[in-house]
Amino acid sequence: MNTRYLGKHKLAVSEIGLGCMGMSFGYGPAKDKSEMIPLLRSAVEKGVTFFDTAEVYGPYTNEELLGEALAPFKGKVTIATKFGFNFENGKMVGVNSRPETIRKAAEGCLKRLKVESLDLFYQHRVDPNVPIEDVAGTVQELIKEGKVKHFGLSEAGAGTIRRANSVQSVTALQSEYSLWTRKHEKEIMPVVEELGIGWVAYSPLGKGYLTGKMDKSTTFEAGDLRTILPRYTTDAMEANKALLNILQAYAKMKNATPAQVALAWVMAQKPWIVPIPGTTKLHRLEENLVAAEISITKDELQEIENASAKINIIGERYPEQIEKATGL
Repeated sequence: MNTRYLGKHKLAVSEIGLGCMGMSFGYGPAKDKSEMIPLLRSAVEKGVTFFDTAEVYGPYTNEELLGEALAPFKGKVTIATKFGFNFENGKMVGVNSRPETIRKAAEGCLKRLKVESLDLFYQHRVDPNVPIEDVAGTVQELIKEGKVKHFGLSEAGAGTIRRANSVQSVTALQSEYSLWTRKHEKEIMPVVEELGIGWVAYSPLGKGYLTGKMDKSTTFEAGDLRTILPRYTTDAMEANKALLNILQAYAKMKNATPAQVALAWVMAQKPWIVPIPGTTKLHRLEENLVAAEISITKDELQEIENASAKINIIGERYPEQIEKATGL
């Protein structure tokens, strides 16, 4: 697998990473560790060097999983994690990016991931009660102390990115990006490109929808976040099939799957965008990684653009109260 570089500091990562949240959190019950550890190690063997986690995933258990699974590959893989929440009784209860909270989070992440320095440390969500300059300054101190290597932001707005970057260079922005979630292209992506910041695209497969494996009869387990997402209502999934039709047409043309075309589309947008599709199944991991071999020409990109521009995506990506909390 080829390498892509995030930010002006050129953090080298595999061109497709692995989002690990679903192994422990967000998509129903946590998966069995005895199955996830071999999956994570298989990813490394197949060329993946970039893994994404966060203290809130579990909470804590996803970092512990990666710490155990990736210990044999220390120095050969990049692990990104995130801070920025309060926890009570084992549950997340709101944002908190006060300097003392960031420091406490960093110490916990280091222990759980079994590393001496955090490769990429994101603010998970903007905290409206803490100036972003204070957040960036605290991470800068951690970098000087050798506890963190690179600073990142997640779902931050253009102004926030500029302010943070003026204090401590931001290596990467992690925000949702796919053929059906493009709201960041107009205002945020140009700022990221101007400042030389990499983009880590989470949910590049639309939380599973763009694989083409779901329809109006699909049901989700208790605890699956998609049960509350507007785009995953029966009506929305049926209405948004028009976008799937485009992916399926190009998949047939390229002897690929819709998921592979969706990932190839994300990668074709900019050389500094790295998608991090998540999975808990080896055959899906293998399917996703083949996307790195699929080429989409400029003419094909324009054809996809023209066709998708005619489609009105039904449903917001998050409920209103969650969308407001993204800090955009």
